[in-house]
Amino acid sequence: MPHADHRTIGGHRVPRLFYGTAWKEDATEALVTSALAAGFRAIDTANQRKHYYEEGVGRAVTAALGSGRVARDDLFVQSKFTFRDGQDDRLPYDADAPVATQVAQSFARSLEHLGLDRLDSLVLHAPSRRNGLGPADHEAWRAMEALVDDGRVRLLGISNAGAGQLDELAAFARIAPAFVQNRCYADRGFDRAVRAVCARHGWHYQAFSLLTANRTVVDDPQLLAIAAAHRRTPAQVMFAFALQLGMFPLTGTRDPAHMRDDLAALAVELTPAELATIEALGG
Repeated sequence: MPHADHRTIGGHRVPRLFYGTAWKEDATEALVTSALAAGFRAIDTANQRKHYYEEGVGRAVTAALGSGRVARDDLFVQSKFTFRDGQDDRLPYDADAPVATQVAQSFARSLEHLGLDRLDSLVLHAPSRRNGLGPADHEAWRAMEALVDDGRVRLLGISNAGAGQLDELAAFARIAPAFVQNRCYADRGFDRAVRAVCARHGWHYQAFSLLTANRTVVDDPQLLAIAAAHRRTPAQVMFAFALQLGMFPLTGTRDPAHMRDDLAALAVELTPAELATIEALGG
C-alpha cells in the first residue's frame, strides 16, 4: 500500500515530504515555485539569512496562493528562530534585545517575508549550547509557546538537538514540540537515539541531508539492488525507507524531475527484509 501523503498532528494536516530551502540563495523563488508545481505542499525555511532566503520563499508562496494553484489550507509552511551565534550580520531582530523580544521580532519578520498571517510550524533552530539547555533556550521556548497561545503558530519544533536536550525540553515545555528536525546520519543508526526520544514522547522526526550525509549508503550495492528490484531510484528508496520508519524527510533537490521523483517515493513500499537491510547499512 502507498504511504499516506500526510499525517494529522495536533489536529493539523502535515504533508509527509518537505521541500527544504537552505542554501538556495537567489534561486530560492524559482525553486520553491518548481517544488509547488511538482506537488510539494510542505515548505521548510528559516529567518536566517546566512543559509536561507526567506523572502524568496515568500514570493513563490504568494504567487502560488494568488494564482489559486495552491490553497492556503493545503500548504504547510515551517520557519525557524535562530540565535545570534547562528546568524551573520543580517539579523532579523535587535541583537541587544531580550531573547523573548528577539523571537517576537524574528517571527514578525518571517510573516512579512512569507506574506502570511500565521506559521504552521515554528522551530527553534538549534539549542543555544552544545550540551543541555540554557536560560536562552527556556526563554525562547516560552516566547514560542506564547505565539501558539495567540493563534499565530500552530505547531512547534526544535532542530539540531541531541537526545539529552530533548529529554530536558520534554520536562520543561508547556507546549511540547511536534517536530524534531535533525541531520540524519546513517552511521548513527539514522539518529536512532533521537528517534527513540521522539517515539517515547509522541513527537515526529524530520530528517534532512538523508542523501548528502549518507552517500556510502545511497551507493551501496545492497541498496542499489533494492532500487533495481522496485524499478526505482536509490533516492526514492532512501526516502521510502525514512517514511516507513515514521520520519518526515526533507529534500532540497534543485532538479524539477527529481522533485517529482522524490514525491513518488510515497508510492514505494519496502519489505521488512529490505528495511532491515538498509537499516543495517547504517550500523
